[in-house]
Amino acid sequence: MSLADLALVAVMALAIAVVVGAVSLLVLRMLSRRSFVLQLYLIALAAVLSIVGGMWFAASAMFVTPKDLTVFFSVAVIAGIVSLALAALLGRSLVRNSRQLIAATRRIGTAQELVDSGKHSSNEFAALAEELSATSHRLAESRAREERAENSRRELVAWISHDLRTPLAGIRAMAEALEDGMVDEPQRYYLQLRSQADRMSGMVDDLNELSRIHSGALHLSMQQVSLYDLISDVVAELGPFAKSRSIELVGDGSRELNILADPRELSRVVGNLVMNSIQHSPAGSPITVSARQSDEGMAVISVIDAAGGIPEKDLGRVFEAGWRASNSRTPDVATSRSGGAGLGLAIVQGIVQAHSGRVVVQNVPGGCRFDVFLPRTPVTA
Repeated sequence: MSLADLALVAVMALAIAVVVGAVSLLVLRMLSRRSFVLQLYLIALAAVLSIVGGMWFAASAMFVTPKDLTVFFSVAVIAGIVSLALAALLGRSLVRNSRQLIAATRRIGTAQELVDSGKHSSNEFAALAEELSATSHRLAESRAREERAENSRRELVAWISHDLRTPLAGIRAMAEALEDGMVDEPQRYYLQLRSQADRMSGMVDDLNELSRIHSGALHLSMQQVSLYDLISDVVAELGPFAKSRSIELVGDGSRELNILADPRELSRVVGNLVMNSIQHSPAGSPITVSARQSDEGMAVISVIDAAGGIPEKDLGRVFEAGWRASNSRTPDVATSRSGGAGLGLAIVQGIVQAHSGRVVVQNVPGGCRFDVFLPRTPVTA
């Protein structure tokens, strides 16, 4: 065959393939809403027809005998049937995989677990199935966190409502007694009224502080703070109250340990942790407040008590707003430094996180230990 004949055959084969491809593309657009298997059939058929058309023209140009042409067409038909069968198998496999992924997608966000058979027709489908499974797990975890937060919010509202109702009822009763002149010692009632008002004021202050933390409106006034002096001040402030309950409050730590922090907010962190330990410690037990530098170079403030520890199932909830270690809804008024609404530890966590730090709790023999990790120079927003 001359070069000119070869070029003619190539051009005609290309023309036939273009014509078959254009017709197939038109039919594909018409079948865009139909089954994926049918579209695969059409693609396989278009490929076979392009080959057969090109071979037929080449055979005609080379003056192949009718007998040889019949053999060629027989082979082409057999190859076409095999190609269509393979396209059908592949199409069914792809359709099965797509249906599995559709079913898995519908289960995302529900309580049903995504089940991946691990058998997919392509690596892309397997990767998509893994991503759907990971997305489902992340969404389930997010929903669980949201549910815990909602339950915590409901508990907080219920406890706040109860804790506000109790002093309000006492204030009303004492006011009515004073109004009716049925009080022999009015000065004692005045002191109780002020005590109840201070308690409610503390609760409101804590709610406001927690709102500022959650809304990102907590602004820190950063300066160099001596942790030894800060701990000494907290121990001096709460020492008399701890002594009244026969609790030994001890401060310790390095005198040279200084960090960049908000002294007022950090003092509140240590004070809330110490008051929490005082509330739950039995008489005669010690509470130790110390400061040191960790191996990673962070400052660590530790509060260790002998209050018997926290149940393991509750360790993950101690920093939730409104959570309490007991089911009691009426805490001791005398120890209600943070309002008694279960906000003290939630505020501690918020302030520590605002300082780019973290706070952890763990049980130790006879009690529990709170560790506040703070960078020496925090990165604040």
